[in-house]
Amino acid sequence: MDNIDKQIVTILQENARTPLKVIAGKVFLSSPAVSARIERLEKEGIITGYHAAVNPLKLGYHITAFINLEMEPVQKSEFYPFVDECPHVIECNCVTGHYSMLLKVAFPNTIELDTFIGQLQKFGRTSTQIVFSTSVEHRGINVNIEEDKNR
Repeated sequence: MDNIDKQIVTILQENARTPLKVIAGKVFLSSPAVSARIERLEKEGIITGYHAAVNPLKLGYHITAFINLEMEPVQKSEFYPFVDECPHVIECNCVTGHYSMLLKVAFPNTIELDTFIGQLQKFGRTSTQIVFSTSVEHRGINVNIEEDKNR
């Protein structure tokens, strides 16, 4: 990735709906050249998708929580399909430490969260933290790695 690719990725992370013409103007290339670069970045797996950011509260999800799950590695083959089918799971990560899985979930209320935790406990012990507020929302990856090394 050169500096122009990094600028394009940064622009798209800020707003994936930025028109090609606007991106082209910011990186001083033609729209077809920017389109070709975006296509290449997609084929290389650098750009993996385009998403809309939504407000969970406006959609009725008033509870966001992180659930730690202590689970044996042999259970992964059963756990992964289970968790993949759970619509309230926003993210599931296999992590190091005492717990082996970290899930981010969103639910309308604590009753539904409690029911889900009960279902999870067939895989192992859980520990749950309910989010009160978020000071830094999900944001893109800083692609200006060279700049950060010089700071």
